[in-house]
Amino acid sequence: MKKPGIADYPMAETQGKAVCGPRGVALDQITLDAVMDGSIGIDDLRITRAALHAQADIARDAGRAALAQNFERGAELIDVPQDVIMQTYEMLRPGRVQSKQALLDQADMLRRDYGAEQIADFLARAAEIYHRRGLFPKD
Repeated sequence: MKKPGIADYPMAETQGKAVCGPRGVALDQITLDAVMDGSIGIDDLRITRAALHAQADIARDAGRAALAQNFERGAELIDVPQDVIMQTYEMLRPGRVQSKQALLDQADMLRRDYGAEQIADFLARAAEIYHRRGLFPKD
């Protein structure tokens, strides 16, 4: 598939054969009949890293750099277990962690264990901002 641009939006309508789920089933193959006969399962409905990167390309082509970056961060989270994502989310709520180091440790773990560089950088920036604003009781 060529690098997507704004003309490819919405991908479900313009790229139905090219956008596939984790098992390789294309969007245009996902029908009610296929779900009912059991040939389509929940894994076929999950978004992939490639689809999120394609959405980022479209957003960037449309001049929406911040949205593109969000799609790219989302792509990094594809293989991160749900409980780790929820733990990280909870840690970002002000007052939930006691120190800057707790967020930095979470960032290091996401970088080391999942290769989530942009997410780790986001957490490190959040830790610095929370520290400057006095949001950590032990800092």
